[in-house]
Amino acid sequence: MLSGLSKKEEEMEMATPPPQGSFNDSHISHKNNQNGIVQSLLTDLYQVTMAYAYWKSEKRHEIAVFDLFFRKNPFKGEFTLFAGLEECLKYLQNFRFSESDINYLRTILPPSVEEEFYDYLGSLDASEVSLYAVPEGTVVFPRVPLITVEGPLPVVQLMETTLLNLINYASLVATNAARFRMAAGNKQLLEFGLRRAQGPDGALSASRYCYIGGFDGTSNVLAGKMFDIPVRGTHAHAFVTSYLLTPLDGDSPTDFVSACLELREEVCKTLDVLHEETKESELTAFIAYATAFPKGFLALVDTYDVLRSGVPNFCTVALALHRLGYRAIGIRLDSGDLAYLSKAVRQHFRKIADRFEVPSMANFTIVASNDINEDTLHSLNQQGHEIDSFGIGTHLVTCQRQPALGCVFKDSESPTLYWVFQLVEVNKQARIKLSQDMDKVTLPGKKNIYRLYSHEGHALIDLMQRPHEQPPDNERRVLCRHPFEESKRAYVSPGTVQLLQKLYWTKGEIQEYLPSLKEIRERAIQSLATLREDHKRALNPTPYKVAVSADLYQFLHDMWLDNAPIGELS
Repeated sequence: MLSGLSKKEEEMEMATPPPQGSFNDSHISHKNNQNGIVQSLLTDLYQVTMAYAYWKSEKRHEIAVFDLFFRKNPFKGEFTLFAGLEECLKYLQNFRFSESDINYLRTILPPSVEEEFYDYLGSLDASEVSLYAVPEGTVVFPRVPLITVEGPLPVVQLMETTLLNLINYASLVATNAARFRMAAGNKQLLEFGLRRAQGPDGALSASRYCYIGGFDGTSNVLAGKMFDIPVRGTHAHAFVTSYLLTPLDGDSPTDFVSACLELREEVCKTLDVLHEETKESELTAFIAYATAFPKGFLALVDTYDVLRSGVPNFCTVALALHRLGYRAIGIRLDSGDLAYLSKAVRQHFRKIADRFEVPSMANFTIVASNDINEDTLHSLNQQGHEIDSFGIGTHLVTCQRQPALGCVFKDSESPTLYWVFQLVEVNKQARIKLSQDMDKVTLPGKKNIYRLYSHEGHALIDLMQRPHEQPPDNERRVLCRHPFEESKRAYVSPGTVQLLQKLYWTKGEIQEYLPSLKEIRERAIQSLATLREDHKRALNPTPYKVAVSADLYQFLHDMWLDNAPIGELS
């Protein structure tokens, strides 16, 4: 059955032929199905009222260009990971207003709205829209257009809210995951955020985009099925507390229970723990879990006391498994001083490995999952620890350091960061938005965006040019200017040059191959690797430079002067 579809829905899906001529149709149509919530009505009312005003004033055939970009990197960092593009393309594939959509709009729009407008809405699709974008998984920076949408003004206006919504959280959580990955180094990272995410759709999105950002797996079983993400998990405290005392009845083999009981005394002696201090009901639970999963025994050891009960009981069961030809995996810590406990647990493992002559037991996996955030990882690194894997939930999927990027169209004085979908051209005539806040002045017109790399392969600067300009190359130096500060300028002699945006959608069809989630994840890893370490450091990172060409600089400032009112003193 197709992921996320009932049997009846699957039959309908398979009976409908995919669009002809598009790239990777099977990947789009079957592997990651269109989210039923993402549809044309997932928009703000004012988008519909603006569309009506455009239609009524005969602007329906005017071709507009909008840039989607952000003004500041999240989490006090100096990079963002771009994600959500594939969902935007699915949205374009399915963009249309159904009869029921139009009937609903009749109930919320004023009676003065002309009937012909509803006929117009019913005829709309994305066949006249073109979408250019930076490849998903690419490291991106403020002011650089990540998506450029060109098409009939009312149609593109109707898409604004949905496109911002699809890019906002995806890029935020992927960036958050990438920051966790850098803080954790080569340790395994597991996303445990399902129960704390903002609803089921938020949880699935979190699992998907955390994987792109560098996490190794998820606890979310549905996300594993839908997106082919490795699924990981053990058991909860409830499993341990549900058991009473040994010996077990039923399915637990008597010889295994007996082996555990025989080993317990010697294990406790080796670890300098009194036999009476260990919790027998915890041992019962561990025996039951090991019986069910002899090849995947990883125990949660902090239900009662980590060092005086949980670890001795785990080692007891692990040794019994070893004698039967199995190898336990390790333990999970979900509370307490993680740095201290992980080092103490590792010492216990080494003692057991030496005493029972099982060297592999010294290298049991230690997993930690105690409300961990990025600062926790940096602190653990400074203290030193023996943790091999981190399970991270709340701070990852809810992005508690910055819960939203604040998708907006109009300017606001709110301190939150902004994704912006800004009109930059109508009928090949550039448009500019002015503001007393220089950071909110937009860059007019269509643009080509290039990334210039050093001869060593590091990203140096992103350069925006007007379409008619000669592209930069490694044969000549390029003058790069700050968009607004006249004195900030520099010549750059790149080793290599990359055109960032590609044409992903035009004439109703996808134009580029859409990579799998694993391929996007690999692109993110490679893209992050091109940044210098000072751009990625947690404390006071160096800002990455984004510039405009001399031609675009002059064009911007000429338009600024032409559109700014001239004051008068008296």
